[in-house]
Amino acid sequence: MSMRSALFLALTVVGAMTVTQAQAKSPAKAAAHAFRVMTVGRGAPMILIPGLSSSGAVWDSTVAHYKERFECHVLTLAGFAGEPAISGPYLLAEREAIAQYIRDQHMKRPVIVGHSLGGFLALWLAAEHPELVGKVVIVDTLPGLGAAANPGISAQEMEAGAARLRDNMLGATDERRLQFQKISITQMATSQADIDRIYGWTVASDAKTTANAMYEMLSTDLRPEMAKITAPTLVLGTWIAYEKFATKEQIEKSFLLQYKDLKNVQLQLAPTARHFIMYDQPDWMFAQMDGFLGKPDAR
Repeated sequence: MSMRSALFLALTVVGAMTVTQAQAKSPAKAAAHAFRVMTVGRGAPMILIPGLSSSGAVWDSTVAHYKERFECHVLTLAGFAGEPAISGPYLLAEREAIAQYIRDQHMKRPVIVGHSLGGFLALWLAAEHPELVGKVVIVDTLPGLGAAANPGISAQEMEAGAARLRDNMLGATDERRLQFQKISITQMATSQADIDRIYGWTVASDAKTTANAMYEMLSTDLRPEMAKITAPTLVLGTWIAYEKFATKEQIEKSFLLQYKDLKNVQLQLAPTARHFIMYDQPDWMFAQMDGFLGKPDAR
């Protein structure tokens, strides 16, 4: 995969939120502020985590498909889609906030479904808290996004590149930033209605949170953590939006390389979907998930 295609992939699949240092030391407290939750359905628990700047509404069709079999806990992360922002470091505290939510709700190994940033969090949660999670579904993300173009990149180089991107975003005018984001979003979904919806969430999201989140995501390498994951994992990737920069075979090779240490993994690339698979090819996505998840016992 070329540097240009890897950077484009990075810009379209990352997202996060932030929390304070004090909250990072107190996961239970952070959980009260880290996200808003909507619960729908009945059955075994499923947690659905959206990605960069997205509302939990991104999972509406997924919830409609699974609400008779799963109790769906749909998150909307702080700082995104109109939710209040929280300043400071984020990724570790957000991971721990989700872990604490699972404990507080007395869930028994919920299914974790994550898109983009949500997929990153799902991977990290499964690596650090294997006792808390059941099956994991990853929708179009990589554990080492900052290394997509160069698998041998050093931690220092990865951090420097992420910092440059963050600083460029923070230094841009609102007009230029939104123009760039709108161009990027047109590559993430196919229908204009979906593009407009995603862009609306982006406009409603906190710009500083987004820039800092991208920095943390691109400078954090979870590839060494993959060997710690014991949960069965389904990875659904995409390729067609990046075909100007890399072939399907090259992109598939990149996914396989990044997930090579995750032992119990299934990987499928969507035939024609862009980054928001749940919008572009929902029937394909649900077919992959149905086969992977099977029929859970109702609680």
